[in-house]
Parts: sequence; structure tokens; C-alpha cells
Amino acid sequence: MKESFIFLADGFEEIEAITVIDVLRRAGMPVKTVSITSSLQVTGAHGMTVTADAIYDNTLFKEPSWLILPGGLPGADNLAAFAPLNGLLNQQASSESGRIAAICAAPAVVLGEAGLLKGEKATCYPGFEEKLKDAEYVDLPVVESGKFILGNGPANALVWALTIVKVDKGPRVAEEVAAGMLFHEKAGIDSANFFG
Repeated sequence: MKESFIFLADGFEEIEAITVIDVLRRAGMPVKTVSITSSLQVTGAHGMTVTADAIYDNTLFKEPSWLILPGGLPGADNLAAFAPLNGLLNQQASSESGRIAAICAAPAVVLGEAGLLKGEKATCYPGFEEKLKDAEYVDLPVVESGKFILGNGPANALVWALTIVKVDKGPRVAEEVAAGMLFHEKAGIDSANFFG
């Protein structure tokens, strides 16, 4: 089975990164976290430091299944500024079977600014829409378009991750993972209850 890679830069959005790692591994998808810095230790936007599986310069990206970009600032800016990753994303976008997933600021700051979303439907964190160059902005939590699965922000990280699983392994596997995490409608539960 082909491997997927999640790229971590200082200032990444922790919920988005950790959620997608967890969900893909629950689904049995081989996934590796890759630091674009010279250290395995990468610190997120809210001070959480994680240890990546590998450093970008020491990683072989042979026909990856997914390239995955969490958002957060300055994490998305740091990903966009890392030229080797931009080259890999361009290669993946033009590959026969490879896919790309991004969430929050990353669809706009990394993919949109690089022109990779031209002609695609896309979503992103509010306020970054103008960076989705030549893409059609859609105000939805998650958007599937061509080779891309795009999410709009931290609250929708689980839906975004499950959508990656659905596209990769099919709806049944995504539903099994969701059910195992108790992510389903349940009588008597209303999200409005959490916000007064």
C-alpha cells in the first residue's frame, strides 16, 4: 500500500494535524509525519511540540498516495516558503494517481498561491479566499474537487480527515472509523447545547 505524508512546519494547527494522523491510522492507511525543518521536533501554533517521524531532506517520496497539509499560522506560510515541498506538490498534482489534502489557511496560502487549484472548487479559512487563485470558492466545511480534499478550519478537521478516508478506502471504512469514534447523530444530542 502506498504511503501518505503529513507535512509539519513550525506554527502548524495542532488539531488539524493530529486529527488527520489519528483518523488515517485508524483506517489502516500508512502515514508518515514529515518535518520541513532540520529537527524532528516541530512546535504548533498553540505551543504543542510533536516529534515527526522523519525530516523532509531524509525522506524518499516515491509515488505517495496523499500529500497532506495542516493549516495554522505561521505554519501554512512556512510550508508555502519551503521550495522543495512546492516542487513535490506540483509533481503530485500532475501525477496520475496522487492526491493532495489541505485545510484551514493551507488551501489558499500553499495551494492557491502556487496556482495548483486553477479550475477547482475550493474552501479555506475565512479571510483567505482571495488567495485561492483561479479557483471557485465554496463556503462549505469540506470540498472534494479533482485530486484535492480541502477543509475550512479546525472545527471540521474530523470531517476533513474522514473524507480523505472515504475517498481512499471507500465509504464503508470511513463509516466504521467514524462509528468507532462515536461520530454520528444521536438522539438527544444537539450541538446548540454546548454553546448555551
